[in-house]
Amino acid sequence: MPRAITPNQTVGPYFQIGLAHLYVQDVAGAGARFGIRGRVLDGDGKPVNDALVEIWQADAQGRYAPTLGERGKSVRGFGRVATDAAGAFQFTTTKPGRVPGPGGVMQAPHLAIAVFMRGLLKHLVTRVYFPDEQSNLEDPILNLVPTERRRTLVAKKIGTDESALEWNVILQGQDETVFFDY
Repeated sequence: MPRAITPNQTVGPYFQIGLAHLYVQDVAGAGARFGIRGRVLDGDGKPVNDALVEIWQADAQGRYAPTLGERGKSVRGFGRVATDAAGAFQFTTTKPGRVPGPGGVMQAPHLAIAVFMRGLLKHLVTRVYFPDEQSNLEDPILNLVPTERRRTLVAKKIGTDESALEWNVILQGQDETVFFDY
């Protein structure tokens, strides 16, 4: 008897049911020095109200998540939140240090981002870089992105507050966020 092929399943929309107990908004605990907020918007500029946004980052010294012997560190290096009805998300954390990249070349401080949402067969992967960061000019990954598109990966300061950043995920269109293959 021939067997039918099972169709692919998309990500979501069950984040509230299955993952809510795993949300982590405060990435750095007592060491938090800034906040990053933004929205996930579709190609028409409408909010995506059921996306899940994850960030991964190094600590201020450029070290990733603590090893078993370093559990007391204040920076967990990981955060996960769902978007709200307006497509908004927010994290509190610290600015990560520089980490080695391809060929040992130092990368600019950045947050690695994963976006999960309905309709996707696999999650989206991107990065957020910091405004006015001199090392952005020499970052090997950012330099792979065409100059005119790099702005989609750099957060913006909110007013004059150095500790508040905004960065939006635009899924399609002219200002689409740069996403990376993995």
